Amino acid sequence: MEESFNKDNREDIFSLAIRAGKRTYFFDVKETRGGEKFFTITESKRKFNSDSGKFFFEKHKIFLYKEDFEKFLNGLQGVIEFIETGKKPEIALDNQDEPESEEL
Repeated sequence: MEESFNKDNREDIFSLAIRAGKRTYFFDVKETRGGEKFFTITESKRKFNSDSGKFFFEKHKIFLYKEDFEKFLNGLQGVIEFIETGKKPEIALDNQDEPESEEL
C-alpha cells in the first residue's frame, strides 16, 4: 500500500516565528523525501468562536519550493516597493510557464 505524502508531517529543519499584532507568521524550512529543501509560510490568527465560547487559531499556509524562490522574492520586493513609494516596479512577471490560476 502506498503511503500518502503529507508535507505538514515533515520535520522542521529550521523555524522562525514573527509576531505581528494579532497575527503570528511562521517560516518553517522542511525537506522532501528527495532531500530538496522548501519552506512554508503560515499565518496564524487567534479568533473567538461565539457559538462555543472558545478561542481557536485560523491558519493559512503556502508552500514555496527552491525553484520559485527568485520569482517569489522579486514579486515580494516589487509589491513592497509599490506600497512604500507608489511607483510600479520594473519587474517582468514570467507567466508563460505557469498554469492558469484557479479562481478562489
